[in-house]
Amino acid sequence: MIANEDVLSELAQLGVPAGPMVRVHGGFANRLYRLDTDQGSFAVKELNLVDRRGTYPVEDVFRFERAAFAAGLPMPEPIWASRQLLVHRWVEGEKVPEEPVPAAYAFEVGEILARLHALDVEWKHGLIEDPAPRDWPELAERAAATGQPWAGELGAHVETLLAITHFVDTCERPGPVVLTHRDIQPWNLLARGGRPVVLDWELSGMLDLAGELGSTALSLAKGPGFDAIEPAVFRAVLDGYVAGGGVLPPPGPSWFVFMIGGWLGFTRWNILRCLAEVEATTGPDLALSHASVRGGLRGLPDLFARLPQLQALLG
Repeated sequence: MIANEDVLSELAQLGVPAGPMVRVHGGFANRLYRLDTDQGSFAVKELNLVDRRGTYPVEDVFRFERAAFAAGLPMPEPIWASRQLLVHRWVEGEKVPEEPVPAAYAFEVGEILARLHALDVEWKHGLIEDPAPRDWPELAERAAATGQPWAGELGAHVETLLAITHFVDTCERPGPVVLTHRDIQPWNLLARGGRPVVLDWELSGMLDLAGELGSTALSLAKGPGFDAIEPAVFRAVLDGYVAGGGVLPPPGPSWFVFMIGGWLGFTRWNILRCLAEVEATTGPDLALSHASVRGGLRGLPDLFARLPQLQALLG
């Protein structure tokens, strides 16, 4: 529970609490709470400042969110942002399960992306692409030495992870680069009346368009694995994007390199959290980090092996 006095004083501006702030479990990077006051209900996100994978440009992201909300995009109203907290109006809706969404829902997500990319918002940071991690052999040794439950899987996949790293570092991105959400996944969406609501904007920034479209379309067209991908749902995202005024980039592996690279970095980050063997006070719980490592070690090799199949979805 948030106990920092400075943070608590910030929350006081949201009104008189109707009860204690309640943690909402499930966040993969930060911690979320619901706060009900005499001024309404709010989603209070406590940012992980201990071991974030990258810097968080608070002012730029908040400006981008405000512009998107003012443009009528379906999202929670951004209330305010500080170094430690993000506050939005609470939105009721149904969670989106990790399975193929209805084609109409996917189409509307594509339209939302097109409207988002058309916004004229000042952004002070360029496209930042850090080199993919290459220390997989060392991590495998540390995992084995400390008896991690997934150490055997990591050791067995070291060569594949190095091949994925090479792909991420060498794959050409044709552009254009757009200012966008960067993380539209089922767990960052709600369904309200069967229509999408986009959550969790803190990773917003510049991104190669193909990477944004490929990641979004694939995540909405599949279940937990890659055995049941619905091509019609994948195409619905792209059709919605075109209907919303967007122009599709040329087909190629660059459509999937962002998703693969992001998952690679996320898996490594969770490996480091598990190797520390300390229950952190911010970010995901240790059990969730272990689950994320297992998911990455099983899913990344499968995803990488299916690249030719995935490119066929682009027509």
